[in-house]
Amino acid sequence: MHHDEMWTGTVDTEPHATSAWHHHGNYETTLYIVNGRMRMESGPGGQDVVEAGPGDFLRVPAGAIHRESNPSDEPGHAVIVRCGTGEPTINVPGPA
Repeated sequence: MHHDEMWTGTVDTEPHATSAWHHHGNYETTLYIVNGRMRMESGPGGQDVVEAGPGDFLRVPAGAIHRESNPSDEPGHAVIVRCGTGEPTINVPGPA
């Protein structure tokens, strides 16, 4: 679903998959974990690690460099709500 400044969708993550380092520009992002696990790494050197499971929410502040992964043996499924404008995903070479 797209509105001028809000996007809603889902993301499926394969077991043990890890994304590239990236940020979402001006977008504030909230993820709701439906099933599986999601690990989020951010902060200097990627040292801030948060892991979430079914029923948990993860927030990604605008401009926060991060990567997400699925540390479990089962596929992950999450709902995403993203609010902002501009380019939604900007890949970067590494953590802050």
